[in-house]
Amino acid sequence: MSKSAPPRHAPGWIATGLRWRGGLPSLTAVNGRREHERVAGAGTAVSWLVSGPRRCTGVWTAGRYHPCPHLAIIEPGAKAVQCEACQGADLGLALARDQILDDGRTYHLYLAWFGRGMLKVGITGEQRGTARLLEQAALAFTFVGRGRLPGVRRAELTVAQAGLARERLATRAKAERWWGLPDAEQRRQELVELRAGALRVLDGHAIEVFPAGPVVDHVELFGLADGAPPVYREVAALSDGATVAGTLRAPVGRHLFLDTDQHEPPLLLDTRLLTGWTLAPAERVPCGGLDLQLCRKPEEPGAQEALF
Repeated sequence: MSKSAPPRHAPGWIATGLRWRGGLPSLTAVNGRREHERVAGAGTAVSWLVSGPRRCTGVWTAGRYHPCPHLAIIEPGAKAVQCEACQGADLGLALARDQILDDGRTYHLYLAWFGRGMLKVGITGEQRGTARLLEQAALAFTFVGRGRLPGVRRAELTVAQAGLARERLATRAKAERWWGLPDAEQRRQELVELRAGALRVLDGHAIEVFPAGPVVDHVELFGLADGAPPVYREVAALSDGATVAGTLRAPVGRHLFLDTDQHEPPLLLDTRLLTGWTLAPAERVPCGGLDLQLCRKPEEPGAQEALF
């Protein structure tokens, strides 16, 4: 549920998450109609004071940002960071909910690899390039076709209903595959085989198919060649007055690993938890006010505990 506050000037820089543009990750924030981006590459030092209340992040339409006209307040634990009015104006949400049948744009059909046996089929606007795959933390992917929304959406459903790949994957399930990755050739081969199966079931569909498009690999870009840290502290929630500080590792999709102290495991922050909070610089402060959960590398399948 959201509450409306009387319209007034924006209270400061409100975080809107992490965005990939041109293959580079940037943390974004807005103040009224002004938007600020900061590259979030490996080695970047960050230090933020998080303050509330948490507010609606507004909406982007046709490449333009529109702040929430009500400066609506969002509950700290809410998953949605838009008020009902802004959700209703969000074309991306309307597409995801199948409320738009054809918007006249061209879409790509993709197959994405998130780990052994974890395969996803999806669609993305052609004008977005590979941004959606980077945001989803796809470890490798390939485009298999293009066309108008109705045909590409039917193709997506056909591949999913054939049992070749899933339409949705949980964030937790993706993160559990960040260790023990097969080499690049094995990743590529799994996607090549998936493409062959997808092309078979898509025969006769009203889309342009790519029989031999390239496989793009993101493992090195995400800093996962040697896997994720074996032990880390995951940020489960933020609250008013929290502080986040550290040095970034390479972002994995929308997730950030931060080294905070050589005596403590790194932090893992889903940047979607930042959205809606007001951020201000906070120099030389330790992390505080964070709801943390200690996480470890999952055990290998079939691993047994020692007897002694």
